[in-house]
Amino acid sequence: MSEYFDIRDWDGNRTGEMKERELVHRDGDIHGTAHVWVIRSNKETCRPEVLLQKRSKEKDIFPGCFDVSAAGHLGAGEDFPEAAVRELKEELGLEIKPEELERLFLNQETVRRTFHGKKVYDREVSAVYVLIKDVPAESLRLQKEEVESVEWMDMEKCRELMDGRKELFCVHPGEYTRIMDYADKMLPHELSPTWNEDCLSELDEWIESQGIYIRQ
Repeated sequence: MSEYFDIRDWDGNRTGEMKERELVHRDGDIHGTAHVWVIRSNKETCRPEVLLQKRSKEKDIFPGCFDVSAAGHLGAGEDFPEAAVRELKEELGLEIKPEELERLFLNQETVRRTFHGKKVYDREVSAVYVLIKDVPAESLRLQKEEVESVEWMDMEKCRELMDGRKELFCVHPGEYTRIMDYADKMLPHELSPTWNEDCLSELDEWIESQGIYIRQ
């Protein structure tokens, strides 16, 4: 059965036209996608981490690459928040309420590449969301047709890997930078009420192990 997309402008508004997925990627019509970044603070290191998915090798675009935690196209008649919630459930088995997501911005991207011997002209306007959720990767129910695997990665190390091995990723660098900025501002305050206490406790244990005396 054919999959249809709404054609949109760069602000994400529908133009009133619908086309089949294959024709959209052939002709370069602007269409909508939803990107959901799942982030957390590592309980041991107190450092921000991001959940990355590795795309299935059978995907028509960027097969086998590391990508956003969950992402996908908006079907005809679908809105951005609806698609974000749906993709989390379909790709990762995560069921959430729309209000758990925070929409950060719209991102526009154009890609001209050849995949599986077929030329693709892909123009997407993406609503970018963040979900703060500490969930074990092994507990997720992956949609094998779409996702080969998932893993938590330190956000700074992920940035270094993206800079050094760009061919492994299909993530927009500017988008990732803005997610890192958000994590730096929000994770210590919103992930856990005891985040600061946990870090101070670890510091106290280290000071004690070093035999350091602090005058009160």
